[in-house]
Amino acid sequence: MVDKITTLISQELNIPLSQVAGTVGLLRDDNSIPFISRYRKEATGGLDDVAIQSIDARLNYYNDLQKRKSTILKSIEAQDKLTDELSLKISNCWDANTLEDIYLPFKPKRRTRAQVARERGLEPLAKIIMAQHGDNIEARARAYVTDQVPDVEAAVAGAQDIIAEWVSENQAVRNSVRRAFRHEAVLTSHYVKGKEIEGRNYENYYDYSQPLRRVSSHQLLAMRRGEKEGFLKVTININDDRAIDNVCRIVVRGHGQAASLVEEAATDSYKRLIKPSIETEFAAQSKAVADDEAIEMFARNARELLFAPPLGHKRVLAVDPGFRTGCKVVCLDQNGNLKHHTVIYPTAPHYDIDGARATMQELVKKYDIDAIALGNGTASRETERFLKRIDYGREVNVYVVSENGASIYSASPIARQEFPHEDVTVRGAVSIGRRLLDPLAELVKIDPKSIGVGQYQHDVDQNKLKEALHFTVESCVNSVGVNINTASKELLTYVAGLGPALAQNIVDYRKENGDFHSRRDLMKVPKMGVKTFTQAAGFLRVPESSNPLDNSAVHPERYKLVERMAADCGCTVAALIGDEEQRKKVDIKRYLSPEVGMPTLVDIVKELEKPGRDPRSTVQTVEFDDSVHDIKDLRKDMELNGIVTNVTKFGAFVDIGIHENGLVHISQLADRRVSDPSRVVHINQHVRVRVIDVDLDRKRIALSMKGVQQ
Repeated sequence: MVDKITTLISQELNIPLSQVAGTVGLLRDDNSIPFISRYRKEATGGLDDVAIQSIDARLNYYNDLQKRKSTILKSIEAQDKLTDELSLKISNCWDANTLEDIYLPFKPKRRTRAQVARERGLEPLAKIIMAQHGDNIEARARAYVTDQVPDVEAAVAGAQDIIAEWVSENQAVRNSVRRAFRHEAVLTSHYVKGKEIEGRNYENYYDYSQPLRRVSSHQLLAMRRGEKEGFLKVTININDDRAIDNVCRIVVRGHGQAASLVEEAATDSYKRLIKPSIETEFAAQSKAVADDEAIEMFARNARELLFAPPLGHKRVLAVDPGFRTGCKVVCLDQNGNLKHHTVIYPTAPHYDIDGARATMQELVKKYDIDAIALGNGTASRETERFLKRIDYGREVNVYVVSENGASIYSASPIARQEFPHEDVTVRGAVSIGRRLLDPLAELVKIDPKSIGVGQYQHDVDQNKLKEALHFTVESCVNSVGVNINTASKELLTYVAGLGPALAQNIVDYRKENGDFHSRRDLMKVPKMGVKTFTQAAGFLRVPESSNPLDNSAVHPERYKLVERMAADCGCTVAALIGDEEQRKKVDIKRYLSPEVGMPTLVDIVKELEKPGRDPRSTVQTVEFDDSVHDIKDLRKDMELNGIVTNVTKFGAFVDIGIHENGLVHISQLADRRVSDPSRVVHINQHVRVRVIDVDLDRKRIALSMKGVQQ
């Protein structure tokens, strides 16, 4: 039987109930998202990992909501105020805000004005006024004058405080104010007096007003940062008079004296209790929406960066460029192992061009170097020109590699463990070289927030960001697959089902026992259970195995099925993989069963065609304009080659071969209207741009792709 939560998720995400039910069942059984997406397509109806993650997020939301309901029920029951009707109302509530509204009258409060009035015995008077039946309120109020309530006016005022609290706890009232905020809320921002000069970065928001629903995520996050830093005052407002009228229509009945007192209390309630609460609620909601958009963009950029094309198993010389301290040079073998390091000084102030050239020629020859990886930091352009003018005796391409996060890696415990006897400069250069060999394998060692993409990543909900980036890295790692005999602990950590502890156990086992010779050898690793093996095995590759399926994405649970296919064709599994004519003989419909459907069979056949294929593209070089070395060399209408380094909601940043990146604003990305920059460009994309403006003072470059042949 499908439960209520599954039905709600299906309706919210507009995914068929059967697919959601199958996915929820697998998630509740502690299956990982990559495993479900790749190997349980029959149960999910072929949902991808993004859709499954969305289901998982909503499932977690409702699980948390259920826990909150349980806490609320216990709290109300402890007050001896839980009725069958209230219990049913709470059980049938599936919205967090509505649930808190229900709980509000019963929620333990600090000592409010209303609580003080209750302690003075004024609640009966408040009920009399709230009933709005009689007008002789003063006469009624005299009965409540005491030492603590000196006169009739104090009695009535205390009763109004209680009424104000009742009004603020009224669900209909709160929903009325919420509707007003939802439809007409205006976000305003003003500078804090005395901070005008210091906060000039936020001058666009010194006198800003816009309907909340029209404020973009990057604008809202910028204003909230400015507010946090003390430069801006940000508020969300609605038409107060209209909102108060709506509140009074709900709680005020008639036109007598009591009704007037209730109206006064309702007005006070709106100004003092309701509006601040709902404003805070909408500020949090709008921030959450902006966070989600920024996090989605950040995760998308991170995916592109992690999926950057690898050079593959090549011998690489990596250069971390610099001026005064020289260029750190390291030589790596095809597996990224450090073989040699030194320093050359081809640029200012040393200009040891001859010595540096001789060193580079010697190293390329001695270590049989296939390619050069050059960091894109200080002195990169000058060093690139020097490297490209050297005659190495054969073709050696120079690739410019992003240094973002390399310094963080070089000082990290991971780097110290890998290279305990080398300093941070050597470790940083090694990271640059390894990023060319395999960006994914190297970047997993760095906090994703430090890899230099996205916007406002330090201002968004850090838990949400961490979860989203973990999912992104996990998805990329499992899409590519991992060589179990060469993968680092950090890379193995992201394999479905493993985690840090088992990843370390695998590395330790490998050190003690040598390479794995089959996937089944994984079961010898301490703490490796059948469930974990099932989750992880399909994403781990064993090139040295005698079974070719161990180096493919075919899951071990389907090996016997592939062996049947091969036997039916009268050949071995290896022959089936290597011979297209043999594969053409396979009629996959013959292998349908209650456990194995067409989606799995189609995946198996595709994998047999190209076992262990890497979904990433081939690495390419970009030639920057040799006449442009500095921002001062730029001229309006120049057309230049560039590489997209970051994509935001308002446009894309492009490296054009100088220290400063240029911005292609969203309005300049294409000849058509663009609503989402990520639909036009992506990280590492090679583009052709035109210079439309250069601000030398602020070192800002405005670029365009409009009318430029790509």
